[in-house]
Amino acid sequence: MAKVHIRKDDEVVVIAGNDKGKKAKVKYVIPETGRAVVEGTNMVKKALRPTQQNPKGGISDREAPIDVSNLMLVCPKCDKPTRVGMQVLEDGSRVRVCKKCGAQID
Repeated sequence: MAKVHIRKDDEVVVIAGNDKGKKAKVKYVIPETGRAVVEGTNMVKKALRPTQQNPKGGISDREAPIDVSNLMLVCPKCDKPTRVGMQVLEDGSRVRVCKKCGAQID
């Protein structure tokens, strides 16, 4: 299981691939594969077979998972893409820290 530096509802920027430069929100993270689904990025066509709710079937667009190595967290304080560091607080809990401005992210 890989450790990932992003979490659900984080603001990220895509740094590689077809959607390079897009800034969006993380829908969910799949830590087992090291991938995340980001709103509006890595769109793929999905064929839908006919069902009772959708009798015609058809083709829909949906987001596919993107590797977390292609994502960079946007610091909420300085609003810039940044690397993430970990800091241990006095009570033993760990928080993510912006490497650019030093602000706590969690």
